[in-house]
Amino acid sequence: MQTYPSATTNPQSTAPLRYKGPIWTLLVLAPVIGEVLSGSTRLSFLFVLLPEIMVWGGGALLCRELVRRWRAGALSLLLLGLALSVAEEFIIQQTSIAPLPFPGANAAYARYFGINCLYFLFMLGYESVWVVLVPVLVTELCFPSRRDHPWLRTRGIVVTCICFLVGSVLAWYGWTQQARPRLQAAPYHPPAALILLGLSLIAALVLLAYLLRGGMRPGRSLTRHTASPWLIGVAIFVWTAVWWLLMALIFAPHPAVPAPLIIVSGTIWACAGFGLAGYWSTGAGWSDAHRFAAAFFATLSCMLPGYLSLAGWTRPDLIFKIVVNVAALIGFLLLARRVHRGNLDSFHPNN
Repeated sequence: MQTYPSATTNPQSTAPLRYKGPIWTLLVLAPVIGEVLSGSTRLSFLFVLLPEIMVWGGGALLCRELVRRWRAGALSLLLLGLALSVAEEFIIQQTSIAPLPFPGANAAYARYFGINCLYFLFMLGYESVWVVLVPVLVTELCFPSRRDHPWLRTRGIVVTCICFLVGSVLAWYGWTQQARPRLQAAPYHPPAALILLGLSLIAALVLLAYLLRGGMRPGRSLTRHTASPWLIGVAIFVWTAVWWLLMALIFAPHPAVPAPLIIVSGTIWACAGFGLAGYWSTGAGWSDAHRFAAAFFATLSCMLPGYLSLAGWTRPDLIFKIVVNVAALIGFLLLARRVHRGNLDSFHPNN
């Protein structure tokens, strides 16, 4: 059974730099996995990586910090990741409430009540999984001895919050005031009602994360054994790969499927996937081999779809994506060796 130390387990006598490694690793991994590996952030505008580290990295770090201080499980981390996604989509860059400006996007498809509902649904899953859940999982695999402890002191939390807010302003200005006009998008002024809705959703999700902090803790069931790492990895790859179909529909010239049906089906698909992942992760025998399989196959499904939409990419952008994807695969191979050494038999295909 996994233990959950309290926030006070990080005494003042602890070396100040003890958690510097995992903190900076998560700060960088959150935007790299969520944005760079997928191809959303390319070499030609890699300068946006700095505000992404401040927003995505800082946001993921704060989500993880709350979960550890609450002694919560993965369900709380997911809910906090959803809250971070709502903040991005409604408050910071407002991409889910402003009409979509992307060339080729069907801006009217699934837009209801001033919200790009299908795009918002996709981003809720994308940003909570690939910006929060997967980077936290990978970072904790890299630093297993520090997995169960908070990493920030009060000063660190304050600094992270300030950086997050500054990064949010930079991201808002860079997208709404610079990028959208260059895409020939009409000026957009979000209604106060939608901003209020976004803030309400964030507050509700944070409250739920606290109230449901006992959900999806590893090893809760001592009688039900979890599935093999390989089965879990392949299932997660299929589940996350299908999720990208939502984005493909947004760029389909004449989608044949009614938008409400897609939204309902996508919501059911997401809930079923998270439910199955929670069922597996709370079974006896859940190990670092399972965590690695989940993180690796989820990251793999994030990297591959980018190669299906390379039209308009410059040659340096394409080379950069290939290089960072190969570097990520090498990094996962090195991480797999570390996990294998720590648990020699858990990742065997016949296990």
